[in-house]
Amino acid sequence: GNFVIPEVTLFFNYKLFRGNRTTKISSESFHAFESPNVPPLVVAGIHMEVDYRSIFRPCTIEKFTVSGELNENVGLLRVFPSIQTKTVESFLKPPMEGVVIQTYGAGNMPTNRSDLVEVLSEASKRGVIIINITQCSTGCVSNIYETGKLLYDAGVMSGFDMTPEAALAKLAYVLSKTEWDLATKRTMMENNLRGELTCGIKAPVLEDWDLVDAVARSLHISSPREVKMLHSILFPAMLGSAVEKGDTDKIAELKGYGADLTAPNSDKRTPLHIACSLGNIKVVKYLLLNGASVHMKDRFDQTPLLDAVKCDHLDVIKLLKRCGAHLTLTPNQIGCQLCRAASYGNMKRLLSLQTAGANLSQPDISGRTSLHLAAMHNHEEIVKFLLANGVSTKTKDMMGFTPLDVAEKMGHTEIIKLLKSAKN
Repeated sequence: GNFVIPEVTLFFNYKLFRGNRTTKISSESFHAFESPNVPPLVVAGIHMEVDYRSIFRPCTIEKFTVSGELNENVGLLRVFPSIQTKTVESFLKPPMEGVVIQTYGAGNMPTNRSDLVEVLSEASKRGVIIINITQCSTGCVSNIYETGKLLYDAGVMSGFDMTPEAALAKLAYVLSKTEWDLATKRTMMENNLRGELTCGIKAPVLEDWDLVDAVARSLHISSPREVKMLHSILFPAMLGSAVEKGDTDKIAELKGYGADLTAPNSDKRTPLHIACSLGNIKVVKYLLLNGASVHMKDRFDQTPLLDAVKCDHLDVIKLLKRCGAHLTLTPNQIGCQLCRAASYGNMKRLLSLQTAGANLSQPDISGRTSLHLAAMHNHEEIVKFLLANGVSTKTKDMMGFTPLDVAEKMGHTEIIKLLKSAKN
């Protein structure tokens, strides 16, 4: 719960696995689950070893949503030497819309079974999506062998290194998307949507971090732990500098060297915190599209959204809200910020808080609303704004005073007129 890992995961036997990469391997052992083709995201011990570079992060500007619809006309077919053509043909008949077939090795079928290939080809031409995955525990399918290429030519698509569970679930999800045409659905099946397939993508290794490696050599650092620590110090500082300059090309270059765009600096501030404070919408968009999390908190419990609010960057606030950002303050804290803004006549701050999702009627710890403070300090425009946004004139603070009572005690004639007009 102390790490921002925006994935569906499974924690078992001191290891955190990506859910769509995990399969059950034992019904009795404590080592009951395994991730055959992807290492654990976290290994728990005296220290929590988090593989941040392997975390699959959302790269779209939209809120988190859960699909409640799955297509039920899908199935899993395991190929074996004596499988009958009629069995496969019957399995592929309507209403079947998608099938995951488990073939030998790297995605092969017996070379003398052209009858099966023909049946699969006919089904593919009818619009049935057929995904080829291996029966092996590890590895992926490929068309480097003759029979694998025959399946590819017949319209059978590669499932790369997906587990049977992930391939079937993905097929049910993709086929449920009625707004997608068949070509789009086929494309989506071969795209990495949630980290479920990575075959063919070269994973970064320590040797790729030649920038950090060069610095480490100059400092005579050799142990992996020290190099990792240098990585956590060097890249956040360089990313922070690039963000301040608004240099997305430099950010992209650093990412290519192995920089994690969500990595915090010593104050736990991420590049997104800095970009939101500066109000650079171009950099904010770039970071969000490259997996930056809107939920990270710095050492002072500030999120990127709160940074944008404090600096009154309305366009950034709106963008963050589209990605699911929300105010993490308590109701009393929100009330205090609203009252402070109203007391200073700070219209921008009120607009920022409102855009971020604050209820303008929220009272502070003393029961006062922003309307109480605006009335007390004779801010006519603020009073008009609050009344137009539905803030009640009848709310009483801990002393039993309404905003009108406060205005009358202060002798603010115009404010009294506005409040009485609203009350009537």
